[in-house]
Amino acid sequence: MSKKIEIEKKVLSENDRIAAEIRKELKKRRIVSLNLVSSPGSGKTSLLEKTLAALKNEIRMALIAGDVQTENDANRLINAGGEAVRPIVTGGACHLDARMAEKAIASINLEGIELLFIENVGNLVCPSSYDLGEDMKVALISTTEGDDKPLKYPAMFRRASVIVINKIDLLGLSDFDMAKVKKNALQINGGLKIFEISCRTGDGLNEWYNWLRSLTGRQ
Repeated sequence: MSKKIEIEKKVLSENDRIAAEIRKELKKRRIVSLNLVSSPGSGKTSLLEKTLAALKNEIRMALIAGDVQTENDANRLINAGGEAVRPIVTGGACHLDARMAEKAIASINLEGIELLFIENVGNLVCPSSYDLGEDMKVALISTTEGDDKPLKYPAMFRRASVIVINKIDLLGLSDFDMAKVKKNALQINGGLKIFEISCRTGDGLNEWYNWLRSLTGRQ
């Protein structure tokens, strides 16, 4: 058991070293980086599609799309107008790590890029432990999931800076309680910024766009 813990510590230590180098390089280039994390189906790719459509003429964006087996999400982002999109297929791994991110970033022409999105693998457990050199983790949940998600996956919500609650157009079709999920999330991390959105109807997206503008000095 102690040997397993020692190996895990070495792996995370090396990951953190690479992540620090990524962060230093992105900061030097004044690129804001966001690591999007969620369970499968919460709407990470849909949110990025909407963001590209709304802001691609204002903010120069690069996107890394992580997936276990396919490049489907990356192809969706390209079709949505993404000009600097790089897929990472993990081949079964349940998270992205800093070395994967480093390799993908190295293949992007970063000249003029202002905002880097890293769409992580759909999982709220493993990605919480791996720093990818991002400025912030953005955790997505949807109203089709349980409002106890923050309590079940506290490490992720503790390390996130932002929570996006998607599919608010479906409120009332399940027992999801908006007040309860916010209370649960803020109980874990009182500093969380919270957005309520619907990628399908567009409700709440302007607040998200304006926040991104503010991050990149566009507002």
